[in-house]
Amino acid sequence: MTPPRPTLIADAAIDLIADRGLRGLTHRAVDEESGLPAGSTSNLARTRAALLELVLKRILERETADQPAYTEGVRLPPGAPARELLVEIGADGLYQALTTGRRLTLARLELALEATRRPELRAVYDRLGAGFTDLAAVLLAHAGSTDPTADARRLIRWCDGLLFNSTAGSGHWYVPTPEELRDEVAAYVAALLARGAGPGR
Repeated sequence: MTPPRPTLIADAAIDLIADRGLRGLTHRAVDEESGLPAGSTSNLARTRAALLELVLKRILERETADQPAYTEGVRLPPGAPARELLVEIGADGLYQALTTGRRLTLARLELALEATRRPELRAVYDRLGAGFTDLAAVLLAHAGSTDPTADARRLIRWCDGLLFNSTAGSGHWYVPTPEELRDEVAAYVAALLARGAGPGR
């Protein structure tokens, strides 16, 4: 079954960004990449800002397709292993982003840089990305964090740093194994929870 036209256009745009960077992203190039008639992309997203927003939404959709905790919310009974679930979601998400989703990650990094120069894109990027922080905060609260919002921001910063290092930074040549990622996420989460409510929190 052929995907809907908006999906075809968004996926083609993602591929262009991953291959050529944002300089290679034009409405005409997306038409050609998607195999759709000329003018199809312009009809759907008339401005570049609209096209970039479409791409961001599609990236998020693809990144969270296999994460019911993100799409459906967290439902944990009292005493459930929230820390283990957080480690599992974090490690699995990072591994996916560095392997099968590597092109999505490259495109998202390009858009993150572009957002520093486009306030309208910054607003969209931050709004869509807030879901990851919210999910982490819920799980951290269940795991016993005394400041889950702040700890969630710390965890997301660490994850963003790892993704950059392993895709575009000095560690781009090496993809951590699932076991390494689980150990590292578990260690970082443990360190966050061990901070308690002490000074400087």
